[in-house]
Amino acid sequence: MARKSALETGILNDSAFYILSTLLEEMHGYLIMKTIEEATDGSAIIGPASLYTTLKKLLDSGLIQRSKTDDETTKIYLITKKGKNILQQDINRKQRMIAFAENQIKQSTGDKHEN
Repeated sequence: MARKSALETGILNDSAFYILSTLLEEMHGYLIMKTIEEATDGSAIIGPASLYTTLKKLLDSGLIQRSKTDDETTKIYLITKKGKNILQQDINRKQRMIAFAENQIKQSTGDKHEN
C-alpha cells in the first residue's frame, strides 16, 4: 500500500508551514519568499524552485487556491479553508512536541549524566 503524503496526513514540512502561514493573505510568489525571509530575520529562506514546487503541491492538495486577477502573468495565491484546518492541526502538533520536549528537559535537570 502506498504511503500517504505529508500533506494528506497534515504534517507539514517547514516550507509548506511557512507558505501556508503567509497565505492567510493573498500574495504572489516573490512576496511570499520575501515575507518569510523578513519575518524570520533570514533564518528561513525559500528559494524559487522550492517555493513553486511546494505551491504546486499545496494547490494539488487543495490547501491553497489561485485568486482571479486581471493580469495572467502574476499568480496570486490564498489559503483555503482546508489549508487553514491543516495549518491549525500542524500548529497543535508542534505545540504538543514542544511541550513534550520542555517537560523532558525539566525532568532531566539535575541529571548526573549531563555533559
